[in-house]
Amino acid sequence: MSDDDQNDSGEVNQGDMADEWAAAMEEAGETGGDVEDDWAAAMAEAGVSEEDEAEPEPEVAADPMPLQDFSAPGGGSAEQPDLQVVLDIPVSMSMEVGQTSISIRNLLQLTQGSVIELDRLAGEPLDVLVNGTLIAHGEVVVVNEKFGIRMTDVISPQERIARLR
Repeated sequence: MSDDDQNDSGEVNQGDMADEWAAAMEEAGETGGDVEDDWAAAMAEAGVSEEDEAEPEPEVAADPMPLQDFSAPGGGSAEQPDLQVVLDIPVSMSMEVGQTSISIRNLLQLTQGSVIELDRLAGEPLDVLVNGTLIAHGEVVVVNEKFGIRMTDVISPQERIARLR
């Protein structure tokens, strides 16, 4: 903005600024023509009428993709599923010693050496979870100076599915 665009009090002369904007728009090739005419031309070019614009119809695939049968190699029967497809998928496995609920006030007061009482008795089996789903119970063992778990009760697949419902 030039010094000519300001009056003695430092305010900007709005008329001069509008003229500068108009000149800049013309230089850029934007003459500020009728926006509705531009919109109508663009819609006509796209092949859309005013009725189509008001109520667009949802697109529906003419021929949906058929589901692929992963049950057996070569699309065989569902009696013998091909488990090779899923055997290399990683899962998260965890062992749960117990649970408890405490207030945020008590949580913020925890310090080194604090003891939290859990809902399990000493010697009671731990829960073995895979991706958060209970699959077994077990007891803690030490193997080569590392903790491990010995499965004492494995939940059947039917029971696991029933618990998901």
